[in-house]
Amino acid sequence: MTDEQPISRRAAREAAAPASGRGTRPKPSKREPSMDAEGEKPRGTGAFFAKHPTGWLIGAIVVVFALLGTGAVFAGVSVGSAAAVLPSPTPTPEPPRDVPEGDLAASRLRTCSIAGLAADPRLMALSGYVVRVDTQEVLFDRAGTTPARTASVLKLLTAAAALATVGPDYRIRTSVYPGSQAGSIVLVGRGDATLSRLPAGQESVYKGAPKLADLAAQVLANYSGAPITNIVLDASYWSTADKWDPAWKRSEQTQGYHSEVTALQVDGDRANPAAQDSPRSTDPVGRAGQYFLDALRAADTEGEVAGNVTLSTGSAVNTSTVLGEVQSQPLSVIIPHMLLVSDNTMAEMIARITSKESALNGSAASLQQAIPSALSTIGIPATGITIKDGSGLSEFNAVPPATVTQLMIAVNNATAPNLDVILNGLPVAGQSGTLAGRFTGANAVARGHVFAKTGWIDTSYSLGGLVQAADGTVFAFAFYAIGDGIQSNARAALDTLTTGVFTCGDNLSNN
Repeated sequence: MTDEQPISRRAAREAAAPASGRGTRPKPSKREPSMDAEGEKPRGTGAFFAKHPTGWLIGAIVVVFALLGTGAVFAGVSVGSAAAVLPSPTPTPEPPRDVPEGDLAASRLRTCSIAGLAADPRLMALSGYVVRVDTQEVLFDRAGTTPARTASVLKLLTAAAALATVGPDYRIRTSVYPGSQAGSIVLVGRGDATLSRLPAGQESVYKGAPKLADLAAQVLANYSGAPITNIVLDASYWSTADKWDPAWKRSEQTQGYHSEVTALQVDGDRANPAAQDSPRSTDPVGRAGQYFLDALRAADTEGEVAGNVTLSTGSAVNTSTVLGEVQSQPLSVIIPHMLLVSDNTMAEMIARITSKESALNGSAASLQQAIPSALSTIGIPATGITIKDGSGLSEFNAVPPATVTQLMIAVNNATAPNLDVILNGLPVAGQSGTLAGRFTGANAVARGHVFAKTGWIDTSYSLGGLVQAADGTVFAFAFYAIGDGIQSNARAALDTLTTGVFTCGDNLSNN
């Protein structure tokens, strides 16, 4: 027992002996410690009570009265406050929590980062998105869902929209009909910029393109009546006033990267039909008319072409009688060429044709409806994007890198028909198209493994497509380097960034 001491043997003997006549034990001396009844010195609270019996009694009485008073107070509170007792608050139930179905899969810890490469100052403001094509995991994201200027990467969307609208077998027709007056014929263009003035046996930049010489021969074989004195040039498939976007720089035209967007033109309006980049004119329709007249004269053996022939603009009235017609190569041939060399003129033609074949008017403004609508039919959500042209030359085009990667996933996985046409047209790093001379030095390890569309305008360099990484993982990616004053060395920085994706493979981390 914690508060008691053992009994001593002496105390036990004394307790067993008979009491003496002297009566009770004497009071202990004040100078000696008091002893208890068993001869031991009282200790603890017992010692206090033994030493101060009167004080203890008084204190006990005080405690009793205090307790009684407290009880009375509590009783009074209980009785007097009965009406004021508040009800217990009703607990607010917690909302149900979502519980995942099935077992939770372990999350892969990836450790290979390209954040340092993405911070290269040559890239200025970078927008980027990298997705694994089989699992669709996002492994890199820098403003990837924010619309931004694409440069020529936009041509991927233009191609996909055309394939979804008219298909890979679509051919662009150029026709000649009788005019409404004697001696008049009408040359009608519908957007075939590949139509060539070169003679048989010579190829322009568009291999297998239709020839003006063939069209002229058909017309002369089918024409009857007064000698031809007037050729009406019909480029009204879309408005000829809508031939140049205000955001485009005229240097694109004079330096030979882009013609005016007219439905009737020859050799993409190039001064040199065999050169991809060749200066363009300020009147592609009139130029086409003159080349056609030259072809008629060269084929005329019976004097069916008058000595003095005028060229005028107008629209065909009688289209029931066809004097001659030629067709372009199918889009399955035109689109890969357009992507490989980044042909701005053909991209604009394909975009306008997509609009017309979508029951729109072929205007530049109509592309905002035509291209996103066509993409939605193949499962590519394109809401919130801005389409100003078909080539990507306008800095006011705005497409999130994530949208480009979604399209490239569809291209790789063939989730919609005809997208193999785009895959066949992607430049390959170090091997073909606009990527033939890129991915050099340390980036050469990715040659043959990057399949992507390049882009460049004065304020942006871009790259978007597919990467087959070193470990075999396939990624869809899109990178935009954007900024006023951006330099051409941004191309090398984009190559290095893409090589980083190639090297990291499935270990690529978004950190």
